[in-house]
Amino acid sequence: MLSFFKDYKYFGIVLLILSVIIVTIIFNILTPKKVLPIYQPSMVNFEMVDSTVQYQSKYHKIADFSLINQNGDTITQEDYKDKIYVADFFFTTCQTICPIMTDHMVQIQEKIMTDDEIMLLSHSVTPEIDSVAQLKRYAVEKGVIDSKWNLVTGDKKQIYELARKSYLAVKTDGNGDAYDMIHTENFMLIDKKRQIRGFYDGTKPEDIEQLLEDIKILERD
Repeated sequence: MLSFFKDYKYFGIVLLILSVIIVTIIFNILTPKKVLPIYQPSMVNFEMVDSTVQYQSKYHKIADFSLINQNGDTITQEDYKDKIYVADFFFTTCQTICPIMTDHMVQIQEKIMTDDEIMLLSHSVTPEIDSVAQLKRYAVEKGVIDSKWNLVTGDKKQIYELARKSYLAVKTDGNGDAYDMIHTENFMLIDKKRQIRGFYDGTKPEDIEQLLEDIKILERD
């Protein structure tokens, strides 16, 4: 009897390994793959959506843009072509939510440093204060890596229109004039087709963890 078990020991081990592989394959097949939604204006809280696009139910994409980064370079949608990226809106003199948001962006930057598919994009909502020189000082202070993360300034109306009509990130109404002010904690996850795939509270560590997981999901698509 002992000799029987000895003779078939290796066969049993191989059979066990094959069984584990088969069960794993079946489990993966039967487990639904998570797919991130493609956010349209009609799917988002109406308070966050400009009235001109509020009822749009398909084909929503981030509009073309032309802004200036911390190095004085012109940044457009072409710099983010075929990239997944995280966008937000901030200002360098903010003392409330922006420091927390920036620290979380730094954490994301650390996680994506070796991933050429992922970038970051932060828009100043006080472009009259956040000059190129000011953005550069801020970038150096926070450890911004130029190849991964653009801090951009430029025409206020363009930035505010992007926030309201493209990124669907702002609750307040306004036209980008001298009296208009945006202050939002939202991070937006944008796919390679310039579509919104997620909204996250940039002040909450748990939302940042979810954002990082969702980036992995997008990369697998």
